[in-house]
Amino acid sequence: MTVSQIRNVGLPLMKLVRWEGVPILRQLQLEEQLLRTSSDNWCIINDGTKNPTIVMGVSGKPAELLKLDTVLNDRIPVIRRFSGGGTVIVDHGTVFVSFICNKDAIYGLQPYPQPIMSWSSQLYALVFRGFGDFNLRENDYVFGDRKFGGNAQSITKNRWIHHTSFLWDYEVGNMAYLKHPARAPEYRLGHLMPACLLPMANIFSIEGLLSHARDHLEFICRMKEYMPRSVFIDRTIEAVETYFSVTPVQLKAMETDLNSQFAHSTKLLTKQELEAAGFESNLISRHPLSHSL
Repeated sequence: MTVSQIRNVGLPLMKLVRWEGVPILRQLQLEEQLLRTSSDNWCIINDGTKNPTIVMGVSGKPAELLKLDTVLNDRIPVIRRFSGGGTVIVDHGTVFVSFICNKDAIYGLQPYPQPIMSWSSQLYALVFRGFGDFNLRENDYVFGDRKFGGNAQSITKNRWIHHTSFLWDYEVGNMAYLKHPARAPEYRLGHLMPACLLPMANIFSIEGLLSHARDHLEFICRMKEYMPRSVFIDRTIEAVETYFSVTPVQLKAMETDLNSQFAHSTKLLTKQELEAAGFESNLISRHPLSHSL
C-alpha cells in the first residue's frame, strides 16, 4: 500500500471529473442531474468554456443584471442556472470547480450556505498558500480586496453543490454586458465609500450608494497574475485529497450512468425571452406608478 493510499484510508469517496472546454450549459445541466439523481460525491473541474456566455442565478432578472441591447446585438448566450448566486460572464479564461456532496460527506459540516462556504475557503486556503493574500469576503474569493472567484450553491434535503467560476483571465470588453448589481458586497463599496455610509450599504439599494461601487474592472483581478493555470488545477486536486479518497472518472463513463430523460431547470434563455424582459423593463421605467398599482 502506497503512502497516498494509507493517507486516504477512512476518507469518504469522491469521483473526480476533469474536462477541458466543455460548454458551460452542458456542465451545469450535468451538475444539476448529479445533484438530483446521484448518490456519489463529485468534484468537477472544467478548464474553460469555448464561447463567451452569461450565466445568471436561478432568480436572476435579465433586465436588472444585463445591458440587454448590447447582449442581444452581439448575440451573447444567456443561461439561467439551477443554483443561486450572482451573474457572471464566462469564457476560455474561466476555470470552473464544482463540489457535489452528500450532506454527511464532510464530518461536522452543517449543510447550510455559510458553513459550506467557510469549508470551501479552508480548502482553497491550501490551494493558494504562498500565492497572494487569499480570503473569503462575504461570498467571494479575493486576493486583497479584488475578486477572482464567484460562488453559487444549491442545497437539497440530502445533498448540496458548491460551484465556483475562477477568473484566471478575462476579456475587458465582456464586462460591458453586465450592469452593477442592485446589492453590491460591502467590500466592493468600501474601497471608495466613506466609512460612515458602510452600514447603509446592505439596507438601501439606491443610486446614491451604488455610485460609490467600484466598476467591474476595479473590482476583479486575474488569477494568472498570481499563479499558473496548471498549478491551480493540480493544487486543487491535492487539496481535495485531504478530505476525500479521489477516483478519476471519464466524461463518457459518467454520462452513461445518467438518465437522458432528466428534466433540467438550467436552460438557455431565448431571444424572445430576453426581448420580453427588456420590453417589460422599459414599460415599468416609463410608467412606474401605474405598474405598482
